[in-house]
Amino acid sequence: MRIVDLLADLKKRGLINQVTDEEGLKKHLEENTITLYCGFDPTADSLHIGHLLPITMLKRFQQAGHNPIALIGGGTGMIGDPSGRSTERSLNAMEVVHGYAASLKKQMEKLIAFDGKGEGVKVRNNFDWLSQLNIIEFLRDVGKHFTVNYMLAKESVAARIEHGISYTEFSYMLLQSYDFYKLYKEENCVLQIGGSDQWGNITAGMEFIRRMHPGEDVKVFGLTMPLITKADGTKFGKTAGGAVWLDPEKTSPYEFYQFWYNTDDRDVIKFLNYFTFLDHDEIAELEKAVETNPGAREAQKRLAEEMTKMVHGEDALKQAISISEALFSGDIKSLSAEEIAQGLKDVPTYETEKADIPLVDLLVAANISPSKRQAREDISNGAIYLNGERNQDIQYVVTEADRLYDRFTVIRRGRKKYFLIQYK
Repeated sequence: MRIVDLLADLKKRGLINQVTDEEGLKKHLEENTITLYCGFDPTADSLHIGHLLPITMLKRFQQAGHNPIALIGGGTGMIGDPSGRSTERSLNAMEVVHGYAASLKKQMEKLIAFDGKGEGVKVRNNFDWLSQLNIIEFLRDVGKHFTVNYMLAKESVAARIEHGISYTEFSYMLLQSYDFYKLYKEENCVLQIGGSDQWGNITAGMEFIRRMHPGEDVKVFGLTMPLITKADGTKFGKTAGGAVWLDPEKTSPYEFYQFWYNTDDRDVIKFLNYFTFLDHDEIAELEKAVETNPGAREAQKRLAEEMTKMVHGEDALKQAISISEALFSGDIKSLSAEEIAQGLKDVPTYETEKADIPLVDLLVAANISPSKRQAREDISNGAIYLNGERNQDIQYVVTEADRLYDRFTVIRRGRKKYFLIQYK
């Protein structure tokens, strides 16, 4: 992608919500290699799917030849950003925040290295400078440039006035502004990007930099991305099991793959534009496929493949596809023990001792069928599959031979409803 095409590409993908001095930024991008940053506060020990939009934005700038900085908020994470919240955040202990920050740094270094080598990529932590600030100097040198009226006018603060906001969170804007100033001085960072809720903090930082350089022609910019909404009204990035994490120990690559594969037809093209690096022609072809043959889920499959490969790598993608295909076809015996555990992590699970048991009794004990009568009916009607194979024998006894890896028996009732029998 040529540098001059970057803003046009972002616009076409729907990735620009607001931008300060768009013409000025466009000219700056055409004439210079710039440094930009986005902040990520460590509120957990893993990034989640909601972080992927700013991460891919940094990657897009990197792909266009610019230098992204991922700023881990080891300092601001101990304060709490009021943006987008109606209540105060719970404050974590310093050692907890440090642990979270270290975990996020490792993830970020891997995710943002578009070229696979990490060239042109920096991950910094604002604890390095915020922890060195003297409170008196900070109030004199930073606080002096912000009026209370100016801060109250910002949406992130104004939205909290009615319910109350602590001085701690009220001061967050000053800290984020100082971050932008610090990176401007040390890295010649001229652009801050963030979610739409960060507009007030970003523009405050720009104003602070200008005030710290009176009389100079300071060129700094801000750009925000849109809030991600889903067509069905549910929150993006949430499932029945909770948040979708980027840590494979918290959300397996198979679950991650399935999250994207299950994208609504009404959202899939938007998400392909937002999150993937597929070109516009290919996305247009996938859009046609959604319209003409939605049942094939070609666009969803491509989205799931691109995102799983980006976050977890090629091998994890192959495993996720293998599990998906085995569960769809019923070829359960082809899966390893790890793949069974991963693929059936969230299905109803029944723990029992290793002992022979009539299939009818097992179906009732595991709440797969509500009664023995219904269990016999389900079996005779061909609705019960044992480790992928239909079983219509109402006298059948489940034995050691039906225990995969001596750990599991997989039962399917009907076309899609899976149950996992786990042996102690």
